[in-house]
Amino acid sequence: MDMAVGAEPADRAREPWGNTVLVEFDEGIAWVTLNRPDKRNAMNPTLNEEMVRVLDALEGDERCRVLVLTGAGESFSAGMDLKEYFREVDEARATNPAVQIRVRRASAEWQWKRLAHWSKPTIAMVNGWCFGGAFTPLVACDLAIAAEHAQFGLSEVNWGIPPGGVVSRALAATVSQRDALYFIMTGETFDGRRAAEMRLVNEAVPADRLRERTRELALKLASMNPVVLRAAKVGYKIAAEMPWEQAEDYLYAKLEQSQFLDAEAGRQKGLAQFLDAKSYRPGLGAYDPTA
Repeated sequence: MDMAVGAEPADRAREPWGNTVLVEFDEGIAWVTLNRPDKRNAMNPTLNEEMVRVLDALEGDERCRVLVLTGAGESFSAGMDLKEYFREVDEARATNPAVQIRVRRASAEWQWKRLAHWSKPTIAMVNGWCFGGAFTPLVACDLAIAAEHAQFGLSEVNWGIPPGGVVSRALAATVSQRDALYFIMTGETFDGRRAAEMRLVNEAVPADRLRERTRELALKLASMNPVVLRAAKVGYKIAAEMPWEQAEDYLYAKLEQSQFLDAEAGRQKGLAQFLDAKSYRPGLGAYDPTA
């Protein structure tokens, strides 16, 4: 495994993003780790700015075909850093209102604006605490796998505030209204098993299998046609907000765009395997992109 971003002092001097995010490369997988374990990986302005740069860099890095987002230590992320993101920014805003605008922009930029439509597959690996603002990048990732013991919570109501940012919008995109409102209004916590039942994550596995299962899924995605995967995932997310007529036109356009951009000619190869060689039957045999 090649640890490249934020791993060794020499690498840190060469790379621009600092110490709050780590990146390891492993057979086409970029393991991106939020690295503030002493703060349960709470997201402060520094981490948010570094994640913007990390996403920019990895999008053009050939070592990354799939991105896995996780947290250092025993937490995924405890959400926004209350001291640095809220109190200190509120104090700075008193003399310079632009500070809050810049801080909020960096937060939104990576947590959903870029991550939700990133050009490569993304998986959230929830290894522990996932609270408040952490729900946004969790939902923005295409897929998510959690440890059964991982703890999730929207505790803002206990502090006299509603969920911040676009957390409520993220919940509305993934879980039922009944489940969303129950946890938003009570502030109660739930574990990885419940998260899977609610479809907030795809599945929950024992902690000792979490990385193995996530890597298995990531390797599968890394082996697939990247142009087709991007068209499929972005097409779904954009079309979900469209009327049917617009969605039909848009999705046909994405299909034709993917054929134009696909250097592997996946459509032609797939049709030949199914119709001519009869070597692929859905559910019974795997498509071989090298055939």
